[in-house]
Amino acid sequence: MIRKTLELLIVLQDLDMMIEEISEVKRLGFNADGEDDLLQVREDLRHRIPVSLLYHYDRLKKRYKRAIVPVKDNICLGCLIKIPSGISASGRSDSEIYFCEGCGRILYWV
Repeated sequence: MIRKTLELLIVLQDLDMMIEEISEVKRLGFNADGEDDLLQVREDLRHRIPVSLLYHYDRLKKRYKRAIVPVKDNICLGCLIKIPSGISASGRSDSEIYFCEGCGRILYWV
C-alpha cells in the first residue's frame, strides 16, 4: 500500500513538472498542446492519494522544485544530508512514508 502511494506521488510530481514545462514553452510564445489532458490526469491522480499526504506534498512543492527525492547510499539527494541508519533500514521496507530530517522532503529508496 505504501509503495503504491509513493509511486502515485512520484507520478504526480512528474506531471506537475511537465505542466510547468508546457507553461514555460507557452510563455516563450511557442504552441504546446496537451496541457488540458495533463491537468485532467493530474486531478484524477490526486483523488487516489490520501489527503494528508497531498497536504505535505503541496506544502513542499511551494518550497522546492522536487518535493519527493530518492535516497542513495543513505543520503537524501534533495539536501545531501546523511539519513540516520535506523530510518534508512526501515525505509527500504516500504512500511511507512519517511521525511528527510534535514529538508523535510518525502523520501523513497531506489
